[in-house]
Amino acid sequence: MTIRSQTAKLVGKATQKFLKMATSGGSSLPGQVALKIDNDILDYLSKDYHVVMITGTNGKTLTTAMIVNILKQKFDYVLTNPTGANLKQGIVSTFLADSAPKGASKIAVLEIDEATLASVTEVIKPTVIVYTNVFRDQMDRYGEIYTIYQMMVDGALKAPEATVIANGDSPIFNSVDMPNPKKYFGFNTTREEDVPLHPNTDGVLCPKCDSLLHYHLNTYSNLGDYYCPKCGFKRPPLDYSLDKLLELTLKESKFVVDGHPYEIQIGGRYNIYNALAAYSVGRFFEVNPDQIQAGFYASKRVFGRQEELSINGKSVLMNLTKNPVGLNEVIELLHYENEPFTLITLLNDNYADGQDVSWIWDGDYEKFATVPNLDVYYGGKRPDEMHLRLEVAGIPEERLHKINSFEDIATIIGKVKTPKVHILATYTAVLSLRKIFKQQGFIKEVK
Repeated sequence: MTIRSQTAKLVGKATQKFLKMATSGGSSLPGQVALKIDNDILDYLSKDYHVVMITGTNGKTLTTAMIVNILKQKFDYVLTNPTGANLKQGIVSTFLADSAPKGASKIAVLEIDEATLASVTEVIKPTVIVYTNVFRDQMDRYGEIYTIYQMMVDGALKAPEATVIANGDSPIFNSVDMPNPKKYFGFNTTREEDVPLHPNTDGVLCPKCDSLLHYHLNTYSNLGDYYCPKCGFKRPPLDYSLDKLLELTLKESKFVVDGHPYEIQIGGRYNIYNALAAYSVGRFFEVNPDQIQAGFYASKRVFGRQEELSINGKSVLMNLTKNPVGLNEVIELLHYENEPFTLITLLNDNYADGQDVSWIWDGDYEKFATVPNLDVYYGGKRPDEMHLRLEVAGIPEERLHKINSFEDIATIIGKVKTPKVHILATYTAVLSLRKIFKQQGFIKEVK
């Protein structure tokens, strides 16, 4: 403990308190202030914690929320960054908000941006690092998938004693030798015959010999039970495995993991992976299966991830879409919708969204052209690109309607003919729209 660290903590906490009184909050500024005083403040703030870090392209926020609720079944105090402030200054702000009672068993569950992981593990040595997946995402910021994964490897190498709990169905996570202990989760299969892959699938070259990987099971994108027929590279043995899918609907999933049945109140194959990652962390910390299910029951949908709203008499489901794989999984999820719906799609190109919007051309919008009488409203900062993509997908021009302002969306929702509305929106579009919905009284609290 140094005077510099103590001063940074006191000033950071004072900033945080002022922001809570004067504004609606502010998740990163207190951390920025504290880091200006002491760049190593995280080491001081986190010294009494076990730390779990979650990183990867998709699923970080929901996986983090599930892990928090599972570990609450065992630990007295669980600290987390629920606002999604996953850069270094946001992590500092999270620890500044520590309100654990003296003597409590404490654990911090932190969502970490892939590009930030190495700077955080320089000063915090986690017990566990969770790798969810790696897909193409914000290529103007991250680059290709191998660049993203190298950032994650660099972060783990700075904490070589941390156990890496990784998605075993992702070939890239088995491609680099690391000193860290490793455990893998994935979908079990007994199938021996090969299954075909979508022709536009990334990351299916063997990392050892560059041959095309084959799959006994392909869940989505490049995930599954893979193997290389040329050099023998294959999926590692799974430490935690999904044995069976029992039920998938728009709003819930039931499945069996390691012989135990579980249920989560959220749909989609991609979210089963998030649940499997959370389960794996729970078992690592010796949380029993019944407690894990209690944690799943306590887990609520986080903002913008299948968030349910009631707006002007219509049932609205809002989903974040930020890259091709995530978008296509949400589109696939909407095929479980059994009532007529209207689609709203919002495309922003702010820095946090990624300013290169070419990724929408890898989205399977063509599936919407098969939905009878589907009206599509589009908007955001790049409406012309969104219109062109929908037009090329085969949606009739008379079914396409431009949104001029986010402030108009609630009124539009109230006037559509269908009982349900699905919103697909990029990150900053979700933030802006939720703020407007809050001002209009449709959201009571922004978390």
